[in-house]
Amino acid sequence: MTAVARQERAPAKLPTAAIGRAATLALYDELSLAPKPGLVTLTDSGSHDDMDGHTFMRSLFALRHYFAEIAAAGFQGAGFAVLERCGIDAEARMLAATVGINTHRGSIFMLGLLCASAGAVVRERGGVSHPAQLREALVRCWGGALSVRAMRTSTLPGGITARRHGLRSASEEAAMGFPVLFDTAVPALRSALHRGLTPQQARLDTLFHVMAVLDDCNLAHRGGLEGLCHAQRAARRYVEEGGAAQPEGIQKAKAIADDFVLRRLSPGGAADTLAAACLISRVCADL
Repeated sequence: MTAVARQERAPAKLPTAAIGRAATLALYDELSLAPKPGLVTLTDSGSHDDMDGHTFMRSLFALRHYFAEIAAAGFQGAGFAVLERCGIDAEARMLAATVGINTHRGSIFMLGLLCASAGAVVRERGGVSHPAQLREALVRCWGGALSVRAMRTSTLPGGITARRHGLRSASEEAAMGFPVLFDTAVPALRSALHRGLTPQQARLDTLFHVMAVLDDCNLAHRGGLEGLCHAQRAARRYVEEGGAAQPEGIQKAKAIADDFVLRRLSPGGAADTLAAACLISRVCADL
């Protein structure tokens, strides 16, 4: 099928419940990836002492209805205040399930907005055929409100860290249409899959592409700007050497993971971005 034919093909009808399932599966895609530098997997806790794979699975179960709910809100044309309330309620369910441990706050925000954007695109087009449609809907529908939100003084660790070090906050990234997600993560995942990498290799490759460029507030919170720069350098070197496709790709990723654990570094923002790319891969017909 030609590229023109793919662009003209009408996307299949995508129910908001299916968008919600795709988001939950995308979070599992991220959790099940191993090795990951400093991040929780199904078999180890990375740089974390207060959470493990079981904690994340409890959180996933608690959030399983949220993503469908916020997708439905986007489908109905809801304003940002409605989306924000959905997210606040979801965070409360997460914290209840994990006994106060923050496992998915970033994903509640990022994937929630993407689900709402998918809902808006489905309302207008019947389905999502290209990632750019999600980005356009996000900025058009809620970009202004997100810009206003970005001006608030955040009391959350990520917001405080962003302000201290002059990094972009999550709200600023969202108001800009998640540039690292759409300009780096989604193309990296698509390229890796088209080159014949396995899904696990493709996700690992994508994670390192994101780590190389994202000003990850989680890394800066744990290791300061020095820790953030160290992580970015390690990721760039991994990508330049061939990424997950190189013969020792998994072994080199494991060595970086061991280094991150020693330094107590955890690229949570990159993990959220990887999960978001996996969501987009699941909902877009032509990815």
